[in-house]
Amino acid sequence: MDIYIYSDESGVFDAYHNKFFIFAGTVFLSKKDKDIWQRKYLHNERSIRNSESLMLGDEVKGTTISNKSKAKLYRSLNNVEKFGIVISEERVLNNIFESKKSKQRYLDYAYKIGVKRKLQDLINLGKIDPQEVEQIHFFVDEHSTATNGRYELRENLEQEFKLGTYNFDYSKFFPPIFPKLVSLDLQFCDSKKQTLVRTADIIANRLYYA
Repeated sequence: MDIYIYSDESGVFDAYHNKFFIFAGTVFLSKKDKDIWQRKYLHNERSIRNSESLMLGDEVKGTTISNKSKAKLYRSLNNVEKFGIVISEERVLNNIFESKKSKQRYLDYAYKIGVKRKLQDLINLGKIDPQEVEQIHFFVDEHSTATNGRYELRENLEQEFKLGTYNFDYSKFFPPIFPKLVSLDLQFCDSKKQTLVRTADIIANRLYYA
């Protein structure tokens, strides 16, 4: 079984300018499912592009279309598995904001745990058999993350889902939720070229302005 995860973010992670920072995304449980929804979403985007009179090169994103069109696109995803991670920035410890590295570590942890909870929910619902998952593919909207930061995120995800984690404070090992996972890959994508990353943009925008 292959799992495909598409995600985007909304907001700025700092101590002064935003109340919330959002990660959001969509999850597809097979290549067939992913491909079907990609075709459907492209069709819906074409309809929105025409009604909004967008130029050919303009992306159909939360920042470029009307609230009515955003709501229409969001409703079109009613039968898609979705997730959202909302960080209340005023509740984040001040020292987290003191360096880019500590901020990135915090965001990576929040993202990793948020995705893990979504996948555990799908396991509990019987939609995923953890013994059958062999590959997980992450597609993340590219942003200002440094190259080493991207490597660290991939490492963190691999540890959580493939290798398992160890809590040194309690001397306890937490096994991975997918014991037979063969590979995990992470791609940072230009949303112009990756249709399903734009589904994540619409969900992130919806949560940010909720």
